[in-house]
Amino acid sequence: MDKEVDFPVSDNNAVETKADVVLVGAGIMSATLGAILRQLQPDWSISVFERLDAAAAESSDPWNNAGTGHSALCELNYTPENKDGSVDIAKAITVNEQFQVSRQFWAHALEQGILTAPKEFINPIPHVSFVHGADNVKYLKARYDALAGHTLFNGMEYTDSADEFARRLPLMAKGRDFSDPIALNWTEGGTDVDFGALTKQLLNHVASSGGTVHFGHEVTGIKKQSDGSWTLKVHNRRTGGRKTVKAKFVFVGAGGGALHLLQQSGIKEAKGFGGFPVSGAFLRCTNPELIDQHRAKVYGKAAVGAPPMSVPHLDTRVIGGKPGLLFGPYAGWSPKFLKEGRVTDLPGSVKPNNLLSMLGVGVSELGLVKYLVSELAKNAEGRIETMREFVPEALGADWELITAGQRVQVIRRDKRKGGVLEFGTAVISAADGSIAGLLGASPGASTAVPAMLDVLKRCFADRFASWEPQLKQMVPSLGVKLSDDKSLFTEVWDWSSRVLELDTEVQETASAAV
Repeated sequence: MDKEVDFPVSDNNAVETKADVVLVGAGIMSATLGAILRQLQPDWSISVFERLDAAAAESSDPWNNAGTGHSALCELNYTPENKDGSVDIAKAITVNEQFQVSRQFWAHALEQGILTAPKEFINPIPHVSFVHGADNVKYLKARYDALAGHTLFNGMEYTDSADEFARRLPLMAKGRDFSDPIALNWTEGGTDVDFGALTKQLLNHVASSGGTVHFGHEVTGIKKQSDGSWTLKVHNRRTGGRKTVKAKFVFVGAGGGALHLLQQSGIKEAKGFGGFPVSGAFLRCTNPELIDQHRAKVYGKAAVGAPPMSVPHLDTRVIGGKPGLLFGPYAGWSPKFLKEGRVTDLPGSVKPNNLLSMLGVGVSELGLVKYLVSELAKNAEGRIETMREFVPEALGADWELITAGQRVQVIRRDKRKGGVLEFGTAVISAADGSIAGLLGASPGASTAVPAMLDVLKRCFADRFASWEPQLKQMVPSLGVKLSDDKSLFTEVWDWSSRVLELDTEVQETASAAV
């Protein structure tokens, strides 16, 4: 597991303290924004408040997410099939572009000493799409045909050979009935990312460069002042003390807890938004022999009615330098908005301005409700039976159930339906740029850097142009679509692969393909 990083922690119980920037939550989003701002404005004071006693203890924890480094290489929910049998790749291109931005920033941060030891947070792992059944095989071939020639997806392979399947995925092949057709989309250049370790390294830089990180401190109130600043009420959960913090800018990166604070802020941009909590669980392998038989992140197709975040996958993980293996997720339900949240989170989020949105989703998402009910009804054997689609000879004795993070799907107003469930992430910011927050889930952590660049552009419009030269040093492709510029893609891919210490063969394969 990740080693804990020591941060300077302030327990100042003064009536009021001040900061230029307050970041609520010590997850990947706040850590990323804090690290970027330390480079752009080293003279600004930054304070981070985290209600738990550790960094990245909610959704950014390595065992609370799959660490896929979402780049749409293997996630089939980003490449839906059209009615005519063609495949829509627009979302896949967008997600991949976003991940390339994150990769570039991490490489820059390593060169600048903001990050250290890349193997602690990123490792090369093949990304694989897996289907079975004649219709699904046909779809996967169409997906390959649509993606393989694209700049961002060169190097992708397609195979429907049982022998090749068995060679590459022995754990999944053992005991499989290959009379049922199978197919794979295989991309060697995928990655596994430990967002917990990454978050800790970024926060360590924020703290060591003059910022303060306060663990065990919960922001319980937030109010706009007449001078445009914000006053935050902060409760020290360790000592019971309370204090007031005045901030010029606030970012709410509190995961599922962001909705409540954005609602409390009173900004009109947050009105109408609601949240639907979905919890998750994974089966984690306890048998080293099985872990050694699988080295890939293999994604299948979601069950009918299942949310995109519930796409089944069998994942190799690298955490604390050790390989691991998990399967899931299994959807659950809780009214809590955080893993360590409160049962009053959901009812407390219902307001007059989002009531119609919430009711609209209740009517339009009956399929999701049915799916969740079926998931909740599964016992231990039922979960193993589900996994046998991927691991035919799976035995319960080789796996343990772990509770993963809590996700809150965005509910947005819709004129026709009242409200719709929106999968993905959404940046909410006030018109004057004094406060912003992030709502939603997957692809989440993988797109932290482009999401935080979006926050900067929205909230610091008067400064952004002057920051751009420095931002382009952090992200050389800033403002350019890599999908439209093969030479720039080759350049930044080779550079980031080298700095991030990813497999040289992967680097050469991707470059040669372009």
